[in-house]
Formats: sequence, C-alpha cells, structure tokens
Amino acid sequence: MGGLRVAAIASLTPLEELDQHSFLVDTRSQLRMCARWADERGHTVTRQLVFSGVRHDLCALWADVEGGTVDLFVAANEQVLSRALLSVPEFADECAKRGVGLESANLPEPVYDAAMKADVHRRLSMPTAGYDGC
Repeated sequence: MGGLRVAAIASLTPLEELDQHSFLVDTRSQLRMCARWADERGHTVTRQLVFSGVRHDLCALWADVEGGTVDLFVAANEQVLSRALLSVPEFADECAKRGVGLESANLPEPVYDAAMKADVHRRLSMPTAGYDGC
C-alpha cells in the first residue's frame, strides 16, 4: 500500500503545558514524525493540518479528500489525535465511510531537554509589544 497521499495531523496545545506535555506543544516535531512515517512507507505528505478540538465533520478536514489529494490521515500518536479532534471514534467512522485511511505513526517521541524546551517556547511565543489584536 505505497504511494498514498497523506494529510498529517498535529495538535495545538497551549504553551503552558510545555513542561508536562512537551511533544503535544511541539507541532513541528509532530509533523516531522508524520512525514518520517509516510516516507518510510513510500507515501507523500500533501497536507499538514494543525488544530485543536475540531469536529469530525469540519469541512476543512475533508476538502483535500474531496479534491482527490488525500488518501490517508496520519497523526503522530493517539494522544495527538485525541487533542486535535473532539471525537476520534466519530472521525474514524467518517474516514471509514469515505474510504480514507487513518493511522498513528507511533514513533519514539524526541527527548526534550531544557534547551529543546526553550527552543519550542521561543518559536511558539508571540511578542506582545505593539500588538493591537488585529
């Protein structure tokens, strides 16, 4: 089953959870894990989706499936998937109805030392000076 077009799913998790759930905060590492999983199987990541607590029937989830550019969804692990979606079972059912695969990469998570956490924090923090909300 090689050569599939894959949508990689990452979860948005508040930066405040960096110390408890470093991997869930680090969307770049989640997406890299999905890309590595896909590459090892001869698949191509054609879409990267990053969200938190979305409904299984959100139009944006299915646009690329309907457009013929996604055959399979992959998340780094079940915890990422459960953060990204309101209901994993409903999403899995919808995937089955549409004939779209759903997988978890389940590769080893990176080890987050203080320097790596600082880098994630730096990348994900927004400067607030001069920010007017627009």
